[in-house]
Amino acid sequence: MTKTQKLIANQGATFVNAFTSSPICCPSRSSLLSGQYAHNTKVYNNSKSGGCYGVHWRETVEPETFPVLLQKHGYKTFYAGKYLNEYYSKDIPVGWDEWYGLHGNSRYFNYTLNVNGKVLFYSDEYLTDHLKNRTLEFLEKVSSSAPFFAMVSPPAPHEPFTAAYRHQDMFPNVKAVRTKNFNIPFGPLEKHWLLTMPPSPLPEQIVEEVDIIYRKRWQSLMAVDEMVAAMVNILEKRKLMANTYFIYTSDNGFHMGQFSQPYDKRQPYETDIRIPFLFRGPKLLPKTLVASPTALIDIAPTVLELAGIDIPPQIDGDSFLSKLNNMEIQERQILIEYWGEGNSETYNPECPWQRKDNLYLCSSEIACHCQDAWNNTFNCVRHLGSDMNMVYCQFKDKENFVEAYDLTNDLYQVNNIAYDMLPSIRAKYSLALNNLTECVGETCRRIY
Repeated sequence: MTKTQKLIANQGATFVNAFTSSPICCPSRSSLLSGQYAHNTKVYNNSKSGGCYGVHWRETVEPETFPVLLQKHGYKTFYAGKYLNEYYSKDIPVGWDEWYGLHGNSRYFNYTLNVNGKVLFYSDEYLTDHLKNRTLEFLEKVSSSAPFFAMVSPPAPHEPFTAAYRHQDMFPNVKAVRTKNFNIPFGPLEKHWLLTMPPSPLPEQIVEEVDIIYRKRWQSLMAVDEMVAAMVNILEKRKLMANTYFIYTSDNGFHMGQFSQPYDKRQPYETDIRIPFLFRGPKLLPKTLVASPTALIDIAPTVLELAGIDIPPQIDGDSFLSKLNNMEIQERQILIEYWGEGNSETYNPECPWQRKDNLYLCSSEIACHCQDAWNNTFNCVRHLGSDMNMVYCQFKDKENFVEAYDLTNDLYQVNNIAYDMLPSIRAKYSLALNNLTECVGETCRRIY
């Protein structure tokens, strides 16, 4: 994404240790908008039963998201794109003056939008281009003397990874990166059992499919790159860029062949929890690198601080403004949490597993190597400091499985050291998890 690198990263800051607190769409997006961890939003996964656009979200959390506060303080607010996976409503969420919300999960053609309260179907216009055009219309008409907030959320590069026609032949020779942990099999006590299921390693035809998906993801992001450039250009044309802050990020990471997994997220590894995070704004030095750990829950308090609005006590995140000119890593413990979606209804008879296994995302297209399960439920503490780069995870399963990695010495998370840790250190991290999984507001920002 050369345009985004040139116009955002090279003109501002790149956060090299940025994370999602839930490596999946709906909980992650809910946390971004609320500044709260998933255990507080009660959005646990992408399903209705998991709280995605559920009653608690609509009645309790959504009315207190940061765009609501911006609107109350005179900001003109705009939203375009994917919202929450189970959003199929005719209603416009509170806090938005202009609303172009995608119904349901990621689509690129043949999609339905709630356009300011009217439900409209579009078949031919590529969604990213449509969102770009709507955003440019908004930016063209915003007043230069009044504040505005725009959030644009294209699905790319989410599945089905569909590129615009003009980009579908790009990067013909690109392949998924063969990292040290690419298509490497693991046994019991090394990885959670879901990662050890057959086939492991993946057969060559599945690896070839991973390469195809990798290229498609790049191709789908080209229209996003063009959109970013168009937004910057119109802001500069209207002389608004010098007084506008620009955040570029994603809701989760993505693994592609690591640990003999095909392609997905929902795992506690760096591939899935790390996200791109770029920030450009007034008085920010070009090509700044920020090493201190940052999470999506930090966007809400940061934007509110920029707007001069008091940060509500229920926000779990922390403004990152103080980190911009400090190149040292400020110690932090970030909670990573996920609740597996597998149940008897997600059974796929195409695969040789049983309904009672409660597996999810099993498909013959990926040789029935399932991507999720009922007990792919975990809490992790991602601990970074000047002399600390650890992740410690506890799975909620019958085995009480534990994983831990010292990323200073094991960047690719090959060696699970959880069962070799000193009892005192393991007890310390277990205590930290107990506290973080129940934290609210200020208690989420402590070091345990």
